[in-house]
Amino acid sequence: MSTKPVQAAPRWRRKSTVVFGTVLLGAAAFGTTTRTWLDVVLPQAAVNTPDIAVAGSEAATAVTAFAVVAVAAALAASIAGKVARWIIAAVLLVAGIGVAYASWAVIQDPAQGAAGAVGKAIGVGGSAGAEVTVTAMPYLAAAAGVLIVLAGVWLAAASRSWPVSRRYAAQPATGAAVKGESTEPPIDEIDSWDRLTKGEDPTNYR
Repeated sequence: MSTKPVQAAPRWRRKSTVVFGTVLLGAAAFGTTTRTWLDVVLPQAAVNTPDIAVAGSEAATAVTAFAVVAVAAALAASIAGKVARWIIAAVLLVAGIGVAYASWAVIQDPAQGAAGAVGKAIGVGGSAGAEVTVTAMPYLAAAAGVLIVLAGVWLAAASRSWPVSRRYAAQPATGAAVKGESTEPPIDEIDSWDRLTKGEDPTNYR
């Protein structure tokens, strides 16, 4: 009897592609926060050095936090079960919206984003009288946020066909010990994750 060869899943639906792509998006959003978002020119009479470069991590601290969440969620998706993947997809949606919203807020009101840096420079809160210029970084971060939202949808759609890894699957419960053989309790995905975080092999029950 002939059997049909098993066709490989399309590349866009493969776990490695989805996880790696989403991690890249989160890392890209995080990377923008290490660059200059705002160029500030203070009044000449205010300080000796009137030019200030405000990094994204200072102009929009929420972007950094949401980007880290996105990366962590993408990595967790590689070992998560079916239900957990839906939760992770929802987390990615929230993280993406957070990145996009916080970035757009700086674009819309750069003076507010620069207020903290200006206050440190001149010792007075606010950025009145300062000339603030927005660089390309907030726009790139906002675009990365939108893509992270789409990655959440991508994960939800693609992961429906992902098989559950046998390594982390729950083991069936056994009856009473037979001929001196000990029975092993079933382990679920949360137990597997706990074992991994402790550096243990989740398949070793002894």
